[in-house]
Amino acid sequence: MHKRVNTGLSLLTGIVVASSAALLARADTVESIRERGVLLWGADAEGGGPFVYPRDDAPTACQGFEFDLANLLAARLGVRAELVQGQWDKLPDLAKRGDIDIVLNGYEWTPTWAERYGTTIPYYIYHLQMLVRKDDPRFRTLDDLRAPREDKPRVAVLGGSAADRYVRREFGDAIEVVRYDGSTDAMRAVEIDIDGIDATVQDLPVVTFYERRFPGLRRLGEPVEPGYYVILTRPGDESLVRALNQAVLDVYADGSFPQVLDRYGLWNDAQRQRGLITGPDGDFRPDPAAPAGAGEVAEHNDWWDDVRSRTPLLLRAALITVLLAVCSMPLAIAAGILIAVGRLYGPRGLRPVLGWYVEIIRGTPLVLQLYVIFFLLPELGLYLPKLVAGVLGLALNYSAYEAEIYRAGLQAIPRGQLEAALSLGMSRLLALRRIIIPQAFRLVIPPVMNDFIALFKDTAVCSVITIFELSKEYYIHAQSTGRVVELGLVTALLYLAMSYPLSILVARLERRLAEGRPHA
Repeated sequence: MHKRVNTGLSLLTGIVVASSAALLARADTVESIRERGVLLWGADAEGGGPFVYPRDDAPTACQGFEFDLANLLAARLGVRAELVQGQWDKLPDLAKRGDIDIVLNGYEWTPTWAERYGTTIPYYIYHLQMLVRKDDPRFRTLDDLRAPREDKPRVAVLGGSAADRYVRREFGDAIEVVRYDGSTDAMRAVEIDIDGIDATVQDLPVVTFYERRFPGLRRLGEPVEPGYYVILTRPGDESLVRALNQAVLDVYADGSFPQVLDRYGLWNDAQRQRGLITGPDGDFRPDPAAPAGAGEVAEHNDWWDDVRSRTPLLLRAALITVLLAVCSMPLAIAAGILIAVGRLYGPRGLRPVLGWYVEIIRGTPLVLQLYVIFFLLPELGLYLPKLVAGVLGLALNYSAYEAEIYRAGLQAIPRGQLEAALSLGMSRLLALRRIIIPQAFRLVIPPVMNDFIALFKDTAVCSVITIFELSKEYYIHAQSTGRVVELGLVTALLYLAMSYPLSILVARLERRLAEGRPHA
Protein backbone atom coordinates (compact mmCIF):
# COMPACT_ATOMS: atom_id res chain seq x y z
CA MET A 1 0.00 0.00 0.00
CA HIS A 2 2.80 2.44 0.92
CA LYS A 3 4.56 1.64 -2.34
CA ARG A 4 1.38 2.48 -4.23
CA VAL A 5 0.97 5.74 -2.32
CA ASN A 6 4.55 6.80 -3.05
CA THR A 7 4.25 5.83 -6.71
CA GLY A 8 1.05 7.78 -7.23
CA LEU A 9 2.33 10.77 -5.30
CA SER A 10 5.58 10.80 -7.22
CA LEU A 11 3.79 10.78 -10.56
CA LEU A 12 1.35 13.43 -9.36
CA THR A 13 4.18 15.69 -8.21
CA GLY A 14 5.80 15.36 -11.62
CA ILE A 15 2.55 16.31 -13.35
CA VAL A 16 2.13 19.31 -11.07
CA VAL A 17 5.65 20.47 -11.85
CA ALA A 18 5.11 20.07 -15.58
CA SER A 19 1.78 21.88 -15.39
CA SER A 20 3.31 24.74 -13.41
CA ALA A 21 5.88 25.35 -16.13
CA ALA A 22 3.10 25.67 -18.71
CA LEU A 23 0.98 28.18 -16.78
CA LEU A 24 0.31 31.47 -18.50
CA ALA A 25 2.24 34.49 -17.33
CA ARG A 26 0.31 36.92 -15.19
CA ALA A 27 0.85 39.49 -12.48
CA ASP A 28 2.77 38.19 -9.49
CA THR A 29 -0.04 37.05 -7.18
CA VAL A 30 2.34 36.42 -4.29
CA GLU A 31 3.45 40.04 -4.32
CA SER A 32 -0.17 41.17 -4.45
CA ILE A 33 -0.96 39.01 -1.42
CA ARG A 34 2.04 40.37 0.48
CA GLU A 35 1.09 43.95 -0.32
CA ARG A 36 -2.43 43.25 0.90
CA GLY A 37 -1.10 41.41 3.96
CA VAL A 38 -3.86 38.76 3.75
CA LEU A 39 -4.14 35.34 2.11
CA LEU A 40 -7.81 34.89 1.21
CA TRP A 41 -8.60 31.20 1.26
CA GLY A 42 -11.96 29.65 0.42
CA ALA A 43 -13.63 26.84 2.31
CA ASP A 44 -17.07 25.69 3.37
CA ALA A 45 -17.42 25.33 7.12
CA GLU A 46 -20.70 23.50 6.55
CA GLY A 47 -18.64 20.52 5.37
CA GLY A 48 -17.55 19.97 8.95
CA GLY A 49 -14.59 18.29 10.57
CA PRO A 50 -11.82 17.58 10.41
CA PHE A 51 -11.37 20.08 7.58
CA VAL A 52 -12.96 23.37 8.64
CA TYR A 53 -15.75 23.67 11.21
CA PRO A 54 -16.99 26.08 13.91
CA ARG A 55 -15.34 25.97 17.31
CA ASP A 56 -17.46 24.72 20.20
CA ASP A 57 -16.35 27.50 22.51
CA ALA A 58 -16.62 30.24 19.87
CA PRO A 59 -19.09 29.36 17.10
CA THR A 60 -18.19 32.45 15.10
CA ALA A 61 -14.60 31.17 14.80
CA CYS A 62 -13.41 28.06 13.02
CA GLN A 63 -10.97 25.23 13.56
CA GLY A 64 -9.84 22.15 11.66
CA PHE A 65 -6.64 20.82 10.19
CA GLU A 66 -7.09 22.83 7.00
CA PHE A 67 -7.83 25.95 9.05
CA ASP A 68 -4.53 25.44 10.88
CA LEU A 69 -2.74 24.64 7.63
CA ALA A 70 -3.97 27.90 6.07
CA ASN A 71 -2.48 29.81 9.00
CA LEU A 72 0.84 27.95 8.65
CA LEU A 73 1.03 28.60 4.91
CA ALA A 74 0.10 32.25 5.30
CA ALA A 75 2.83 32.68 7.91
CA ARG A 76 5.34 31.23 5.43
CA LEU A 77 4.22 33.88 2.95
CA GLY A 78 4.58 36.58 5.59
CA VAL A 79 0.86 37.40 5.78
CA ARG A 80 -2.19 36.35 7.79
CA ALA A 81 -4.88 33.96 6.62
CA GLU A 82 -8.50 35.01 6.24
CA LEU A 83 -11.25 32.45 5.66
CA VAL A 84 -13.84 33.26 3.00
CA GLN A 85 -16.97 31.14 3.44
CA GLY A 86 -18.46 29.70 0.27
CA GLN A 87 -20.53 26.77 -0.93
CA TRP A 88 -18.11 23.89 -1.39
CA ASP A 89 -18.82 23.09 -5.01
CA LYS A 90 -18.69 26.79 -5.95
CA LEU A 91 -15.28 27.50 -4.42
CA PRO A 92 -13.30 27.10 -7.67
CA ASP A 93 -15.66 29.60 -9.28
CA LEU A 94 -14.92 32.05 -6.46
CA ALA A 95 -11.21 31.62 -7.13
CA LYS A 96 -11.67 32.17 -10.84
CA ARG A 97 -13.67 35.34 -10.11
CA GLY A 98 -10.84 36.60 -7.90
CA ASP A 99 -12.87 36.62 -4.69
CA ILE A 100 -10.33 34.28 -3.08
CA ASP A 101 -6.67 33.48 -3.67
CA ILE A 102 -6.78 29.74 -3.05
CA VAL A 103 -9.21 26.88 -2.53
CA LEU A 104 -8.20 24.79 0.48
CA ASN A 105 -11.04 22.43 1.38
CA GLY A 106 -10.42 18.77 0.70
CA TYR A 107 -10.30 19.04 -3.09
CA GLU A 108 -8.98 15.84 -4.63
CA TRP A 109 -6.42 16.03 -7.40
CA THR A 110 -7.89 15.11 -10.79
CA PRO A 111 -6.69 15.76 -14.34
CA THR A 112 -9.68 18.07 -14.84
CA TRP A 113 -8.68 20.29 -11.92
CA ALA A 114 -5.06 20.28 -13.13
CA GLU A 115 -6.21 21.45 -16.57
CA ARG A 116 -8.53 24.18 -15.38
CA TYR A 117 -6.72 25.54 -12.30
CA GLY A 118 -3.32 25.80 -10.74
CA THR A 119 -2.76 22.78 -8.46
CA THR A 120 -0.13 22.38 -5.77
CA ILE A 121 1.66 19.28 -4.62
CA PRO A 122 -0.50 17.28 -2.19
CA TYR A 123 -0.76 18.48 1.37
CA TYR A 124 -2.47 15.28 2.54
CA ILE A 125 -2.75 11.68 1.32
CA TYR A 126 -6.12 10.13 2.07
CA HIS A 127 -7.79 6.78 1.53
CA LEU A 128 -11.40 5.73 1.16
CA GLN A 129 -13.24 3.69 3.77
CA MET A 130 -16.48 1.73 3.48
CA LEU A 131 -18.92 1.90 6.42
CA VAL A 132 -21.93 -0.29 7.18
CA ARG A 133 -24.27 -0.78 10.13
CA LYS A 134 -22.85 -2.82 12.99
CA ASP A 135 -25.99 -4.96 13.21
CA ASP A 136 -26.09 -5.76 9.47
CA PRO A 137 -24.89 -9.38 9.07
CA ARG A 138 -24.98 -9.32 5.26
CA PHE A 139 -21.64 -7.56 4.85
CA ARG A 140 -18.42 -8.98 6.30
CA THR A 141 -16.07 -8.15 3.44
CA LEU A 142 -16.16 -5.78 0.48
CA ASP A 143 -16.84 -8.75 -1.80
CA ASP A 144 -20.19 -9.23 -0.07
CA LEU A 145 -21.38 -6.08 -1.85
CA ARG A 146 -20.82 -7.84 -5.18
CA ALA A 147 -22.82 -10.94 -4.23
CA PRO A 148 -25.94 -11.41 -6.39
CA ARG A 149 -29.07 -10.54 -4.44
CA GLU A 150 -32.64 -9.55 -5.15
CA ASP A 151 -32.26 -6.06 -3.70
CA LYS A 152 -29.06 -4.27 -4.69
CA PRO A 153 -27.15 -2.70 -1.78
CA ARG A 154 -27.59 1.08 -1.74
CA VAL A 155 -24.30 2.91 -1.17
CA ALA A 156 -24.24 6.60 -0.27
CA VAL A 157 -21.42 8.83 -1.53
CA LEU A 158 -20.71 12.51 -2.07
CA GLY A 159 -21.83 13.30 -5.61
CA GLY A 160 -18.92 13.72 -8.00
CA SER A 161 -16.30 12.74 -5.41
CA ALA A 162 -13.51 10.16 -5.54
CA ALA A 163 -15.78 7.83 -3.56
CA ASP A 164 -18.45 8.23 -6.24
CA ARG A 165 -16.00 7.25 -8.98
CA TYR A 166 -14.57 4.40 -6.91
CA VAL A 167 -17.83 2.60 -6.14
CA ARG A 168 -19.08 2.92 -9.71
CA ARG A 169 -15.82 1.50 -11.05
CA GLU A 170 -15.33 -1.27 -8.48
CA PHE A 171 -18.91 -2.48 -7.98
CA GLY A 172 -20.69 -1.45 -11.17
CA ASP A 173 -24.26 -2.70 -11.46
CA ALA A 174 -23.99 -4.82 -8.31
CA ILE A 175 -24.93 -1.77 -6.21
CA GLU A 176 -27.11 1.32 -6.45
CA VAL A 177 -25.25 4.58 -5.90
CA VAL A 178 -27.08 7.28 -3.91
CA ARG A 179 -25.47 10.72 -3.94
CA TYR A 180 -25.54 13.06 -0.94
CA ASP A 181 -24.31 16.62 -0.42
CA GLY A 182 -22.85 16.00 3.06
CA SER A 183 -20.67 13.30 4.62
CA THR A 184 -22.47 13.25 7.95
CA ASP A 185 -25.85 13.13 6.19
CA ALA A 186 -24.72 10.00 4.35
CA MET A 187 -23.37 8.41 7.53
CA ARG A 188 -26.58 9.21 9.40
CA ALA A 189 -28.61 7.71 6.57
CA VAL A 190 -26.74 4.42 6.94
CA GLU A 191 -26.90 4.32 10.73
CA ILE A 192 -30.67 4.84 11.03
CA ASP A 193 -31.52 3.24 7.66
CA ILE A 194 -32.93 6.29 5.92
CA ASP A 195 -34.21 5.56 2.42
CA GLY A 196 -32.79 2.02 2.54
CA ILE A 197 -29.12 3.10 2.52
CA ASP A 198 -26.92 0.08 3.36
CA ALA A 199 -23.39 1.52 3.23
CA THR A 200 -21.37 4.63 2.59
CA VAL A 201 -17.86 5.32 1.32
CA GLN A 202 -16.10 8.32 2.82
CA ASP A 203 -12.63 9.79 2.94
CA LEU A 204 -10.70 8.23 5.81
CA PRO A 205 -10.12 11.60 7.57
CA VAL A 206 -13.90 12.06 7.73
CA VAL A 207 -14.39 8.55 9.10
CA THR A 208 -11.64 9.04 11.70
CA PHE A 209 -13.16 12.30 12.86
CA TYR A 210 -16.84 11.34 12.94
CA GLU A 211 -17.04 7.63 13.69
CA ARG A 212 -17.49 8.29 17.42
CA ARG A 213 -20.60 10.31 16.57
CA PHE A 214 -22.05 7.28 14.79
CA PRO A 215 -21.58 4.32 17.12
CA GLY A 216 -23.98 2.24 15.04
CA LEU A 217 -21.49 2.09 12.15
CA ARG A 218 -18.47 -0.13 11.60
CA ARG A 219 -15.67 -0.15 9.05
CA LEU A 220 -15.92 -2.73 6.28
CA GLY A 221 -12.56 -3.87 4.98
CA GLU A 222 -9.29 -1.96 4.90
CA PRO A 223 -8.87 1.57 3.56
CA VAL A 224 -8.58 1.62 -0.23
CA GLU A 225 -7.86 3.91 -3.17
CA PRO A 226 -5.25 6.46 -2.01
CA GLY A 227 -5.83 9.96 -3.24
CA TYR A 228 -4.40 13.43 -2.77
CA TYR A 229 -5.76 16.69 -1.38
CA VAL A 230 -4.33 19.68 -3.23
CA ILE A 231 -4.75 23.44 -3.17
CA LEU A 232 -6.35 25.13 -6.19
CA THR A 233 -5.41 28.56 -7.49
CA ARG A 234 -6.53 30.62 -10.45
CA PRO A 235 -5.15 29.50 -13.81
CA GLY A 236 -1.79 31.11 -14.42
CA ASP A 237 -0.89 31.76 -10.77
CA GLU A 238 2.52 30.15 -11.27
CA SER A 239 4.31 32.15 -8.60
CA LEU A 240 1.62 31.35 -6.02
CA VAL A 241 1.65 27.65 -6.84
CA ARG A 242 5.42 27.48 -6.42
CA ALA A 243 5.32 29.48 -3.18
CA LEU A 244 2.63 27.20 -1.78
CA ASN A 245 4.57 24.09 -2.85
CA GLN A 246 7.60 25.32 -0.93
CA ALA A 247 5.44 26.23 2.06
CA VAL A 248 3.86 22.74 2.13
CA LEU A 249 7.29 21.12 2.12
CA ASP A 250 8.51 23.50 4.84
CA VAL A 251 5.61 22.90 7.24
CA TYR A 252 6.16 19.16 6.89
CA ALA A 253 9.94 19.48 7.31
CA ASP A 254 9.78 21.59 10.49
CA GLY A 255 7.14 19.34 12.05
CA SER A 256 4.50 22.04 12.49
CA PHE A 257 1.92 20.46 10.18
CA PRO A 258 2.53 16.88 11.42
CA GLN A 259 1.75 18.21 14.89
CA VAL A 260 -1.53 19.64 13.58
CA LEU A 261 -2.43 16.33 11.95
CA ASP A 262 -1.59 14.46 15.13
CA ARG A 263 -3.98 16.66 17.11
CA TYR A 264 -6.80 15.66 14.81
CA GLY A 265 -5.83 11.98 14.72
CA LEU A 266 -4.78 12.21 11.06
CA TRP A 267 -1.03 11.60 11.25
CA ASN A 268 -0.31 8.17 9.78
CA ASP A 269 2.18 6.17 7.73
CA ALA A 270 0.90 7.56 4.44
CA GLN A 271 2.00 11.05 5.50
CA ARG A 272 5.36 9.79 6.81
CA GLN A 273 6.24 8.19 3.49
CA ARG A 274 5.35 10.97 1.09
CA GLY A 275 8.26 10.28 -1.29
CA LEU A 276 8.93 13.96 -2.09
CA ILE A 277 12.34 15.55 -2.53
CA THR A 278 13.51 19.03 -3.47
CA GLY A 279 15.76 19.46 -6.48
CA PRO A 280 19.00 21.44 -6.31
CA ASP A 281 17.36 24.39 -8.08
CA GLY A 282 14.47 24.47 -5.62
CA ASP A 283 12.09 22.74 -8.02
CA PHE A 284 9.80 19.96 -6.83
CA ARG A 285 10.46 16.53 -8.29
CA PRO A 286 9.32 12.98 -7.64
CA ASP A 287 11.47 10.54 -5.76
CA PRO A 288 13.64 8.87 -8.46
CA ALA A 289 13.59 5.63 -6.48
CA ALA A 290 9.81 5.43 -6.70
CA PRO A 291 8.49 3.39 -9.65
CA ALA A 292 6.47 5.19 -12.30
CA GLY A 293 3.21 4.28 -13.95
CA ALA A 294 0.60 4.78 -11.24
CA GLY A 295 -1.93 7.52 -10.95
CA GLU A 296 -5.14 8.67 -12.60
CA VAL A 297 -5.14 8.94 -16.36
CA ALA A 298 -7.10 11.74 -17.98
CA GLU A 299 -9.33 10.86 -20.90
CA HIS A 300 -9.80 13.81 -23.23
CA ASN A 301 -13.03 13.51 -25.20
CA ASP A 302 -14.10 16.24 -27.57
CA TRP A 303 -16.98 18.43 -26.47
CA TRP A 304 -19.53 16.66 -28.64
CA ASP A 305 -18.73 13.27 -27.11
CA ASP A 306 -19.13 14.70 -23.62
CA VAL A 307 -22.43 16.39 -24.46
CA ARG A 308 -23.79 13.37 -26.32
CA SER A 309 -22.90 10.93 -23.54
CA ARG A 310 -24.34 13.09 -20.76
CA THR A 311 -27.44 14.51 -22.39
CA PRO A 312 -29.44 11.33 -21.64
CA LEU A 313 -28.51 11.73 -17.98
CA LEU A 314 -29.68 15.34 -18.06
CA LEU A 315 -32.92 14.27 -19.73
CA ARG A 316 -33.52 11.67 -17.04
CA ALA A 317 -32.87 14.27 -14.37
CA ALA A 318 -35.25 16.67 -16.15
CA LEU A 319 -37.98 14.06 -15.83
CA ILE A 320 -37.39 14.03 -12.08
CA THR A 321 -37.72 17.83 -12.10
CA VAL A 322 -41.03 17.58 -13.97
CA LEU A 323 -42.26 14.86 -11.63
CA LEU A 324 -41.48 16.94 -8.56
CA ALA A 325 -43.19 20.02 -10.00
CA VAL A 326 -46.37 18.40 -11.33
CA CYS A 327 -46.87 16.39 -8.14
CA SER A 328 -46.20 19.15 -5.64
CA MET A 329 -48.00 22.09 -7.28
CA PRO A 330 -51.55 20.60 -7.19
CA LEU A 331 -51.02 19.77 -3.52
CA ALA A 332 -49.81 23.31 -2.87
CA ILE A 333 -52.84 24.77 -4.65
CA ALA A 334 -55.30 22.58 -2.74
CA ALA A 335 -53.64 23.36 0.59
CA GLY A 336 -53.44 27.07 -0.29
CA ILE A 337 -57.18 27.25 -1.00
CA LEU A 338 -58.02 25.54 2.29
CA ILE A 339 -55.69 27.80 4.25
CA ALA A 340 -57.02 30.97 2.59
CA VAL A 341 -60.65 29.96 3.19
CA GLY A 342 -59.85 29.00 6.77
CA ARG A 343 -58.16 32.33 7.48
CA LEU A 344 -61.09 34.34 6.07
CA TYR A 345 -64.13 32.25 6.92
CA GLY A 346 -62.99 29.60 9.40
CA PRO A 347 -63.51 29.45 13.18
CA ARG A 348 -61.89 32.28 15.10
CA GLY A 349 -59.54 29.90 16.94
CA LEU A 350 -58.26 28.44 13.66
CA ARG A 351 -57.48 31.73 11.92
CA PRO A 352 -54.36 32.72 13.94
CA VAL A 353 -53.01 29.17 13.71
CA LEU A 354 -53.23 29.25 9.92
CA GLY A 355 -51.72 32.74 9.94
CA TRP A 356 -48.72 31.54 11.92
CA TYR A 357 -48.35 28.57 9.56
CA VAL A 358 -48.09 30.92 6.60
CA GLU A 359 -45.58 33.18 8.33
CA ILE A 360 -43.38 30.30 9.54
CA ILE A 361 -43.28 28.61 6.16
CA ARG A 362 -42.61 31.85 4.30
CA GLY A 363 -40.06 32.93 6.90
CA THR A 364 -37.87 29.80 6.74
CA PRO A 365 -35.85 28.59 3.74
CA LEU A 366 -37.01 25.67 1.64
CA VAL A 367 -33.69 23.87 2.16
CA LEU A 368 -34.27 23.86 5.93
CA GLN A 369 -37.81 22.53 5.52
CA LEU A 370 -36.57 19.71 3.29
CA TYR A 371 -33.79 18.91 5.73
CA VAL A 372 -36.26 18.62 8.61
CA ILE A 373 -38.63 16.42 6.61
CA PHE A 374 -35.98 14.07 5.24
CA PHE A 375 -33.32 13.90 7.96
CA LEU A 376 -34.94 14.82 11.25
CA LEU A 377 -38.36 13.17 10.98
CA PRO A 378 -36.79 9.67 10.64
CA GLU A 379 -35.14 10.17 14.00
CA LEU A 380 -38.70 10.55 15.35
CA GLY A 381 -39.78 7.36 13.61
CA LEU A 382 -41.34 8.87 10.45
CA TYR A 383 -39.50 7.61 7.37
CA LEU A 384 -40.31 9.13 3.98
CA PRO A 385 -38.84 8.13 0.61
CA LYS A 386 -36.85 10.93 -0.92
CA LEU A 387 -39.31 11.67 -3.72
CA VAL A 388 -42.19 11.76 -1.25
CA ALA A 389 -40.19 14.04 1.03
CA GLY A 390 -39.31 16.29 -1.91
CA VAL A 391 -42.90 16.58 -3.11
CA LEU A 392 -44.13 17.17 0.44
CA GLY A 393 -41.49 19.82 1.14
CA LEU A 394 -42.19 21.72 -2.07
CA ALA A 395 -45.96 21.47 -1.55
CA LEU A 396 -45.76 22.76 2.02
CA ASN A 397 -43.46 25.60 1.04
CA TYR A 398 -45.56 26.76 -1.89
CA SER A 399 -48.85 26.27 -0.05
CA ALA A 400 -48.05 29.30 2.09
CA TYR A 401 -47.54 31.49 -0.97
CA GLU A 402 -50.61 30.07 -2.72
CA ALA A 403 -52.64 30.76 0.41
CA GLU A 404 -51.78 34.46 0.22
CA ILE A 405 -52.60 34.58 -3.48
CA TYR A 406 -55.98 32.95 -2.92
CA ARG A 407 -56.67 35.12 0.11
CA ALA A 408 -56.19 38.19 -2.09
CA GLY A 409 -58.46 36.65 -4.73
CA LEU A 410 -61.19 35.87 -2.22
CA GLN A 411 -61.04 39.36 -0.76
CA ALA A 412 -61.45 40.80 -4.27
CA ILE A 413 -64.95 39.26 -4.52
CA PRO A 414 -67.58 41.69 -3.11
CA ARG A 415 -68.81 40.43 0.25
CA GLY A 416 -72.36 41.19 -0.85
CA GLN A 417 -72.29 38.12 -3.09
CA LEU A 418 -71.75 35.84 -0.09
CA GLU A 419 -74.48 37.61 1.85
CA ALA A 420 -76.89 37.29 -1.09
CA ALA A 421 -76.19 33.58 -1.35
CA LEU A 422 -76.79 33.10 2.36
CA SER A 423 -80.08 35.00 2.11
CA LEU A 424 -81.21 32.58 -0.60
CA GLY A 425 -80.79 29.69 1.82
CA MET A 426 -77.36 28.45 0.78
CA SER A 427 -75.02 27.24 3.48
CA ARG A 428 -71.74 29.12 3.88
CA LEU A 429 -69.79 26.14 2.56
CA LEU A 430 -72.03 25.77 -0.50
CA ALA A 431 -71.87 29.49 -1.23
CA LEU A 432 -68.08 29.45 -1.06
CA ARG A 433 -67.84 26.38 -3.28
CA ARG A 434 -70.37 27.47 -5.91
CA ILE A 435 -70.01 31.27 -6.02
CA ILE A 436 -67.00 32.77 -4.26
CA ILE A 437 -64.12 30.32 -4.92
CA PRO A 438 -64.80 29.89 -8.70
CA GLN A 439 -64.65 33.66 -9.21
CA ALA A 440 -61.51 33.99 -7.09
CA PHE A 441 -59.92 31.12 -9.00
CA ARG A 442 -60.30 33.04 -12.28
CA LEU A 443 -58.57 36.05 -10.79
CA VAL A 444 -55.55 34.19 -9.39
CA ILE A 445 -54.76 31.95 -12.37
CA PRO A 446 -51.91 34.17 -13.71
CA PRO A 447 -49.96 34.48 -10.41
CA VAL A 448 -50.52 30.80 -9.64
CA MET A 449 -49.13 29.81 -13.04
CA ASN A 450 -46.15 32.10 -12.47
CA ASP A 451 -45.51 30.27 -9.22
CA PHE A 452 -45.71 26.99 -11.12
CA ILE A 453 -42.94 28.19 -13.44
CA ALA A 454 -40.84 29.26 -10.45
CA LEU A 455 -41.36 25.86 -8.87
CA PHE A 456 -39.48 24.15 -11.70
CA LYS A 457 -36.37 26.08 -10.69
CA ASP A 458 -36.87 25.60 -6.97
CA THR A 459 -36.78 21.83 -7.40
CA ALA A 460 -32.99 22.29 -7.51
CA VAL A 461 -33.02 22.63 -3.72
CA CYS A 462 -34.14 19.01 -3.48
CA SER A 463 -30.56 17.96 -4.17
CA VAL A 464 -29.94 18.40 -0.42
CA ILE A 465 -32.04 15.28 0.16
CA THR A 466 -30.21 13.32 -2.57
CA ILE A 467 -32.82 13.82 -5.31
CA PHE A 468 -30.85 14.05 -8.51
CA GLU A 469 -32.81 16.68 -10.39
CA LEU A 470 -31.60 18.60 -13.41
CA SER A 471 -29.40 21.31 -11.92
CA LYS A 472 -27.52 18.92 -9.63
CA GLU A 473 -26.92 16.47 -12.47
CA TYR A 474 -25.61 19.29 -14.60
CA TYR A 475 -23.20 20.64 -12.03
CA ILE A 476 -21.62 17.27 -11.27
CA HIS A 477 -21.00 16.50 -14.92
CA ALA A 478 -19.87 20.04 -15.69
CA GLN A 479 -17.28 19.79 -12.91
CA SER A 480 -16.08 16.31 -13.88
CA THR A 481 -15.73 17.07 -17.60
CA GLY A 482 -15.01 20.79 -17.62
CA ARG A 483 -17.84 21.27 -20.16
CA VAL A 484 -19.46 24.06 -18.18
CA VAL A 485 -20.73 26.03 -21.16
CA GLU A 486 -21.72 23.12 -23.40
CA LEU A 487 -23.62 21.18 -20.76
CA GLY A 488 -24.96 24.46 -19.37
CA LEU A 489 -26.59 25.20 -22.73
CA VAL A 490 -28.21 21.77 -22.79
CA THR A 491 -29.48 22.28 -19.24
CA ALA A 492 -30.81 25.75 -20.06
CA LEU A 493 -32.67 24.40 -23.07
CA LEU A 494 -34.25 21.69 -20.95
CA TYR A 495 -35.43 24.23 -18.36
CA LEU A 496 -36.73 26.43 -21.17
CA ALA A 497 -38.61 23.47 -22.67
CA MET A 498 -40.28 22.91 -19.32
CA SER A 499 -41.19 26.50 -18.52
CA TYR A 500 -41.82 28.17 -21.89
CA PRO A 501 -45.13 26.39 -22.63
CA LEU A 502 -46.38 27.53 -19.25
CA SER A 503 -45.26 31.08 -20.01
CA ILE A 504 -47.29 31.04 -23.23
CA LEU A 505 -50.29 29.70 -21.31
CA VAL A 506 -49.99 32.45 -18.69
CA ALA A 507 -49.82 35.15 -21.39
CA ARG A 508 -52.94 33.83 -23.08
CA LEU A 509 -54.83 33.59 -19.81
CA GLU A 510 -53.87 37.15 -18.91
CA ARG A 511 -55.08 38.45 -22.30
CA ARG A 512 -58.32 36.54 -22.00
CA LEU A 513 -58.98 37.81 -18.49
CA ALA A 514 -58.20 41.37 -19.60
CA GLU A 515 -60.59 41.19 -22.54
CA GLY A 516 -63.32 39.32 -20.68
CA ARG A 517 -65.16 36.20 -21.79
CA PRO A 518 -66.97 36.43 -25.13
CA HIS A 519 -70.79 36.37 -24.95
CA ALA A 520 -72.59 33.40 -26.39
